[in-house]
Amino acid sequence: MKSMKWITLLVVVLFTTLQVQAQQQVMPPLVHVTGVGEIKVQPDQVLLNFGVEVRDKNLDQARKQTDAKAAAVISYLKKQGIDAKNIQTSYVNVQPVYNGDAYGRTSPDFYMAQKSMTVLIKKLDKFDQVVAGLYEVGVNRVDGISFQVSDLDKYTAEARKKAVNNARQKAAALTAELGAKLGRVYAINENAPNGGMPRPMYAKMESAAYDQSGPSIAGGEVVVTSTVDVSFLIE
Repeated sequence: MKSMKWITLLVVVLFTTLQVQAQQQVMPPLVHVTGVGEIKVQPDQVLLNFGVEVRDKNLDQARKQTDAKAAAVISYLKKQGIDAKNIQTSYVNVQPVYNGDAYGRTSPDFYMAQKSMTVLIKKLDKFDQVVAGLYEVGVNRVDGISFQVSDLDKYTAEARKKAVNNARQKAAALTAELGAKLGRVYAINENAPNGGMPRPMYAKMESAAYDQSGPSIAGGEVVVTSTVDVSFLIE
């Protein structure tokens, strides 16, 4: 008898649990949409990636020459009014280089020392002047540039607002087509924005000389986007 009571109790508990789960799974009538907002902004600063590279048969000399050039670069940039926090060493490398078959050889043909750096130039009209001076103090490699906007939070907020309005318009259009009425917001989620990062752009520097009649780079536009997923109740 006791075993029957326990079985009966277990059945009741299981049935009750299934009923609760079924009730929890019942969703109200919803319309799900994705809204996209986009703001196009002219960039006002540029991030320059460049480096110094020295080759020498003596390891210590290769390293010392590279360090000296890097120090000269930093000093030059500071004299140009660039804040130290906007100058960063991003890569350091010293390695032996063997021409041809290196098997069994104990001495390399030469040593190569490299230092890569980045600098944030906050005035686009100073770009050509800064780059020309970098060549003069020892920079012999430019790897690329990327354009940015300084007041990114402001434009991200604008893009988010446009995304929300876009989602509401889409939901209203969908429900109107079905003869239904759009209700209040049930759930909303913002997808990770692109952070205002521009599309990649690169510049090839052929000479330290620059044309003062006009800039050698074009910033184009930075596209700041926001995407939101919104669920509205259907009334």
